[in-house]
Amino acid sequence: MLVVDDQELVRVGLCRILRRRDGFVVTECADGDEVLAAVAQYRPQVVLMDLRMKRMGGIDATRLLRARGSGPPVLVLTTFDDDQLLSGALRAGAAGFLLKDSPAEELIRAVRTVAGGGAWLDPAVTSQVLSAYRTVRPGGAASDHRLSDLTAREYQVLELIGRGRTNTEIAGELAVSEVTVKSHVGHIFSKLALRDRAAAIVFAFDHGVVAPGESML
Repeated sequence: MLVVDDQELVRVGLCRILRRRDGFVVTECADGDEVLAAVAQYRPQVVLMDLRMKRMGGIDATRLLRARGSGPPVLVLTTFDDDQLLSGALRAGAAGFLLKDSPAEELIRAVRTVAGGGAWLDPAVTSQVLSAYRTVRPGGAASDHRLSDLTAREYQVLELIGRGRTNTEIAGELAVSEVTVKSHVGHIFSKLALRDRAAAIVFAFDHGVVAPGESML
């Protein structure tokens, strides 16, 4: 994985936590304008991205990375519980966000979830961030009719995505194969015109499929 932060002490601390706890292979860079080159060189499975950096912030770096289409997922890690800033990270294509004062075990769980194709929205600020996201998201409630296009099973899968479950966890809960879950997820993304799992979580919150506080149960 790639750790991106302009504070050397923060990078060192994060690398020590990840390497010591779970044997991650960790590389690092010091600013957002170094991300594209570092991803091309190291091919990380996840990018752990700070939001505010000296030359290029995490939102712009995430947007550039996601524009390439095939880059690794981005997990935003920040000290700032700024709702607009975090909602901006989601709009840029981040797979989720975590506050820097979170416990080490939660950091590891979030990284593993995102690496496994899931999304992670820190429950401490999820409600506020989703509210901020909705104030600038085009379409709004006018798109509610799209839910009726889902089958009953696809709706179940969307609910579990909204609760932060990975494909493996969904397969276990619904007693189906992971291949079947992936098929359902693909149909959901297509029918609802969603970009990724973070967007699916936002959609699930925004349309009452899950309620605030339920995403990471």
